[in-house]
Amino acid sequence: MKTVIIHGQNHRGSTYHIARQVADKIGGDITEFFLPKDFGEFCSGCTTCFMKDEKKCPHFEKLSPITEAIDDADVIILASPVYVYHATGAMKAFLDHYGYRWMVHRPEERMFKKQGVCISTAAGAGMKSTNKDMADSLFFWGVAKIYKFGIGVAATEWKSVPEKKKNKIKKATDSIAEKIIKNNGKVKPGLKTKGFFFLMRMIQKKGWNEKDINYWKEKGWDKKSRPWK
Repeated sequence: MKTVIIHGQNHRGSTYHIARQVADKIGGDITEFFLPKDFGEFCSGCTTCFMKDEKKCPHFEKLSPITEAIDDADVIILASPVYVYHATGAMKAFLDHYGYRWMVHRPEERMFKKQGVCISTAAGAGMKSTNKDMADSLFFWGVAKIYKFGIGVAATEWKSVPEKKKNKIKKATDSIAEKIIKNNGKVKPGLKTKGFFFLMRMIQKKGWNEKDINYWKEKGWDKKSRPWK
């Protein structure tokens, strides 16, 4: 099994350690990227990826190693500490570059057979909204199964996290990893994802963006072909 972790920060704090726990318990190959060290560009809003080609994005080459790792992975872990009740700016800037991959445009078909995990921590609160920031992208990419784990660690560094919290984290990461291993190779999108896909299919039959329309036709999704089969 292959796992890719996208860390929404450069330092190795509580969020990092929890993400690593999940990945290590899953086993197999693990690839990690740290934001903004490995990618720190802001989307320029040029709409080139939507209307022309994502390869014409001014940041395409720099982003390519992460994109290739995501496409090659069985499990995608997005991990971000809470910054003012949301994901880090680096994580948001990173995810902005994949708008063209949302189901309303040109989703990558391999996403519909992958599993994803969203992990967030804070000293106090904000994990729910932070995980939603990341889970929104995973869902609209078409990721078949998404797990979320957020916890207030009552500390600003991993070594200061109370043992009671660490025991709770261990149990949670055990559970997530066990489910991922059990579902590996068998996971399929749920009704919500399929329903949204069919809605986008109807939109693409009429369409407004030639690039998107042609993509759906080439995949055969405007007819009977489906990305999860």
